[in-house]
Amino acid sequence: MSELILHHYPNSPFAEKVRLILGYKNIPWKSVIIPAIMPKPDVLALTGGYRKTPVLQIGADIYCDTALIADVLEHVQPRPTLYPEPSKGMARTLAQWADTTLFWTSMAFNMQPKGLAQMFGSAPPDAARAFGEDRKAMSAGMVRLRPADAAAAYKSYLRRLSDMLDDWPFLQGEVPCISDFATYHPLWFTRTRTPVMADILNTTPAVVEWMDRMAAIGHGPMEKFSAQEAIGVAAASTPAPLHDDVFQDEHGIPLGNRVSISAEIFGPESTEGELIAATRMHYTLLRTDERAGTLHVHFPRIGYSLKAVTPT
Repeated sequence: MSELILHHYPNSPFAEKVRLILGYKNIPWKSVIIPAIMPKPDVLALTGGYRKTPVLQIGADIYCDTALIADVLEHVQPRPTLYPEPSKGMARTLAQWADTTLFWTSMAFNMQPKGLAQMFGSAPPDAARAFGEDRKAMSAGMVRLRPADAAAAYKSYLRRLSDMLDDWPFLQGEVPCISDFATYHPLWFTRTRTPVMADILNTTPAVVEWMDRMAAIGHGPMEKFSAQEAIGVAAASTPAPLHDDVFQDEHGIPLGNRVSISAEIFGPESTEGELIAATRMHYTLLRTDERAGTLHVHFPRIGYSLKAVTPT
């Protein structure tokens, strides 16, 4: 198998989720630092349109969304598992809640004026404006929590997480699972990127102690890599053979058709390509790029919209 290349930037909470999973599984990886906002020409050369962070590259296979990336890392290194029996269904469900409801609640709380001032205090004057415009474009149509509502909900969620830690060091037992990694990253952002807002964590000391245990996992063996090197790896590679998974047709779109895939809520930019797989868990598109060559771009089913592209 080709080396794992993570396209990310340091302040990305979802990237922190994947960095910790890599550390937990002790998987060596290469780090490509990408821009936090558009333009992202090197990312789009690989994904074809998807621009959220992070993206995992293995040769000429590109994996979008951390839910799918976690599944890929589980396949690469099955032990220690992210999905322990008999509670793997509960772990996935809790992780989905954390990646959506908890994440957006924490961000609405963190992005109050004090938090934004801390995030951009040492940045050029136009940085906050550019970031805001970028995220506004990504969240068109989203309903945001008001700060007071976000604070109330965040406190409630923290208390519920604290209750889960009454008898265990991690959310579902003696060792971390996918629910821990998904729940940790929104709280990590509060604590490390907007610490002026982090007093909210102090009312649940069990959660703070759990966060310390999660942080101690670390990011594992990492090597710096450039975007140009990563694109060169893709161009020199052949996508991995597809598994013989059963075609799960939910849309009436046959394999071989040209389709677009886009996130349902945040980051509406779509990727177009030939639909070559639609399994129970994910979609795969075949696409080509003049710099990166022939690629397989993979998306999870949950949270993404698949549409046929009408020929022009």
